[in-house]
Amino acid sequence: MRHFIEGFFFPFKNMSMFFKYPRTILYSIIPVTLNLIIYITSFIFFLNKIMAFSQKLTGAENPDAGFISGFFHAVILVLAFILLLIVCYFIIVVIGGIISAPFNENISLIIEEAITGRKSDYHPGFWMDTWYNILAELKKLGFYFSFLLVFFLIGFIPLIGEIISVVLSSVFSFFFNALDFFDYPMTRRYFTLSDKIKVTYAKPMYSMGFGCASFLIMFLPVVNVLMKPLCVVSGTAFYFEKEYNLLNLKDK
Repeated sequence: MRHFIEGFFFPFKNMSMFFKYPRTILYSIIPVTLNLIIYITSFIFFLNKIMAFSQKLTGAENPDAGFISGFFHAVILVLAFILLLIVCYFIIVVIGGIISAPFNENISLIIEEAITGRKSDYHPGFWMDTWYNILAELKKLGFYFSFLLVFFLIGFIPLIGEIISVVLSSVFSFFFNALDFFDYPMTRRYFTLSDKIKVTYAKPMYSMGFGCASFLIMFLPVVNVLMKPLCVVSGTAFYFEKEYNLLNLKDK
């Protein structure tokens, strides 16, 4: 449990590194701006659609609408807000992850070189680097959503299905967020997705603690967009501080 707690608080303790190196701030400007536009636009668009639908469904748009109409309209809006948080989380995971990948790679590289004191020999060129990171992101997303589909289907099991589905999908999301933010140093070493999963799982309590905190941060509206580059910094720092980089994959 101590390792879980240490992993959980690491993103909050180590975010000062982001401001220590000005280049990390420069690399975060474009993805943060684009992701904010995507997030806010998506949220407002879907919320307006839901509000209009709810008003027609409940009759709340009528000037003489009664208490019952207003009550059900409010309930629908509350549920819609929660649903929108989930939808927008996945938008940021999918679209935001692809957009951010090349920029986050550079942020991670700066932190790695600062921690290790060595210049990286990973210099494939801008376009090759961008393609390689986007491809790595797509593979991760395929892995993530294939498991979420299984958990979704489990939810149809009578009585206990929904509870099991929520628990499994939450725990898996913790693991995925750890994998997501540990990914950049591993991508630079041309690890396969299978190798990345093995490394992340090799220290499960550290990974789950870090992933739990990252998941909660990524779920907060707007905050998730602003904090993602800082999580990249923390994930890279954690990867080297806890010596994931020294694991022998042949033993896993």
